[in-house]
Amino acid sequence: MSVTTACVKRAFKYRFHPTDAQAAELSRTFGCVRKAYNLALAARTEAWTRQERVNYNQTSALLTAWKKTEELAYLNEVSSVPLQQCLRHLQMAFTGFFGKRAKYPRFKSKKKSRKSAEYTTSGFRYRNGRLTLAKMTQPLDIVWSRPLPKGAQPSTATVSQDAAGRWFVSLLCEDSTVRPLPATDTAVGIDVGLDHLLTLSTGEKITNPRHERRDRARLARAQRELSRKAKGSANREKARRKVARIHARIADRRRDVLHKLTTRLVRENQTLVIEDLAVRNMVRNRNLARAISDAAWSQFRGMLEYRAAWYGRDVVAVDRFFPSSRLCSHCGALRDRLPLQVRTWTCDCGATHDRDVNAAQNLLAVGLTVSACGAGVRPRRRTPGGQSAVKQETPRREP
Repeated sequence: MSVTTACVKRAFKYRFHPTDAQAAELSRTFGCVRKAYNLALAARTEAWTRQERVNYNQTSALLTAWKKTEELAYLNEVSSVPLQQCLRHLQMAFTGFFGKRAKYPRFKSKKKSRKSAEYTTSGFRYRNGRLTLAKMTQPLDIVWSRPLPKGAQPSTATVSQDAAGRWFVSLLCEDSTVRPLPATDTAVGIDVGLDHLLTLSTGEKITNPRHERRDRARLARAQRELSRKAKGSANREKARRKVARIHARIADRRRDVLHKLTTRLVRENQTLVIEDLAVRNMVRNRNLARAISDAAWSQFRGMLEYRAAWYGRDVVAVDRFFPSSRLCSHCGALRDRLPLQVRTWTCDCGATHDRDVNAAQNLLAVGLTVSACGAGVRPRRRTPGGQSAVKQETPRREP
């Protein structure tokens, strides 16, 4: 991985408490953003059926025409910046679709979609630590839980409201304090699991906090109360908020633990080897879906990768079909089968292995081999020879 000296762009997220007028204005903005996005998506979908392509400039012209109609004149009541930004987001979604990196864009739902609006520099004013959005006379009452980088000027401000009713503003700015760490010769293999969240090749095991299980009884009680409330009533909305607050509490704790873990691993190691798991397929197992979702393996990998990019570290993903658990890390012998309930096993060479530690050590060995032959973070599924880079070169070990 190449080390860059350019400043890293980071998003700093803060809670804020809007006034009644600000909350009403932002709620209107969220609704107008959703409406403009859906109208543009419908127009592009209709053009797609006619074998035509509509780009951002054309949807922007359509937005201007929609504002002049009597039916959609209310779009003029909010700032035009978030409306233009949602059209850019739609363009990015179609770019991902045509590049076969994402599915076809979906319409935004009033009840299920995320409520957010993005403002560029022309849509807000940031002076002396006070942020004022367009169409507002007062700055936002932001809880500055941590300071912005010295001299930083936000390039975008994204306002959002979660299902629990909490308001957030995310400020994107350059952070000159993020620099590559001094290079080291340490490397670690990381095996994710359910009994233990992480098992390192050093033998260390990190306990799985099981955040969802800790609040499962409280969550079940709140969901039962929600199911008894009449649809559309104020009491049902209160019960829904209560369920959302429990989910938010679980997600916050999980995110905090993963941030601390990934920061520690990136600071201590130059090369980090993980397994390229298909988590989306694994959660289809009804018996393990809840536990796998609570462990948040995909979120862990995402945090690990972007932190490694910040600090000049290398992340290597080993092919998911590599038999890390069944391979003896001492002699290299491959066991035919190893049921999931078997946590300790003994090889014919006499070595006794802890299943997870053995897997992490095998991941480290083969990951260093993959790194040497130039494979990337996400191994290709198909190669001209029909095998992945991992399987072309097996790890060498002394008997």
